[in-house]
Amino acid sequence: MKKILVTGANGMLGQDLCPILEDNGYEVIETDVDTLDITNAEQVKEVLTENKPDIVIHCAAYTNVDKAEEDLKNAELINVTGTENIAEACGKLGITLVYISTDYVFDGTKNSPYTPDDRTNPINNYGLTKYEGEEAVRSLCEKYYIARTSWLYGYHGKNFVETMLSLADKPELKVVDDQVGCPTWTVELANGIVKLLSKPYGTYHVCGSGATSWYGFAREIFVQSGLEVNLLPCTTEEFPRPAKRPAYSIMENDGICRNWQDALRDYLKLRI
Repeated sequence: MKKILVTGANGMLGQDLCPILEDNGYEVIETDVDTLDITNAEQVKEVLTENKPDIVIHCAAYTNVDKAEEDLKNAELINVTGTENIAEACGKLGITLVYISTDYVFDGTKNSPYTPDDRTNPINNYGLTKYEGEEAVRSLCEKYYIARTSWLYGYHGKNFVETMLSLADKPELKVVDDQVGCPTWTVELANGIVKLLSKPYGTYHVCGSGATSWYGFAREIFVQSGLEVNLLPCTTEEFPRPAKRPAYSIMENDGICRNWQDALRDYLKLRI
């Protein structure tokens, strides 16, 4: 039985990923900040040497996109230095590394789906730190998978679906309609990661199939939930945020994940 160590196991992705890995026959070692401080290189080396995993899935990350604009130091410490520590230890010990990255490594100026080989050009600090994490993985590991995902939602963390449902009773709700991307349920991402483990090493896009705007995503949430909401589209300029977002973040996923509407339907059914 292959052994997989998961960093950030208590996070939104980790809490769905670990049981799915077990269901697929892997022995799972769950770690989080209290048992593995990824910013401590010595501790990383010790934990990996002691546990001898075949694979590390690196989910631990600084994910607050807006806060990263003013808190670049901590975002870099976790997303860059932490990833360097994990990648270096995996490289030296011959462990396969799966690094979870983001659509925000792209600038959003393309008008056709991004492929894994397309040029990266992050436009916010979060995207920059995740890109630098990718570079660390590529330079320090021979055996790696980089899994870029997007617009992630799941039961175990703050996310767009739950935010929309909590605002459904507002007299009027405006949602940005000029940013498009691929909504992805954590369960879909977890199943996609399992699929990656039988593929050649490299960079992949593991996100929902199809695409929509944030407004279109919100509308689908309400339609599938049977809710009547006064939902209005607005522009990015009408809803300013500290971090700039790519206007176009649609990624080509080669069918690794299902259509995003089908995944949302299953998420909402299980939520009841």
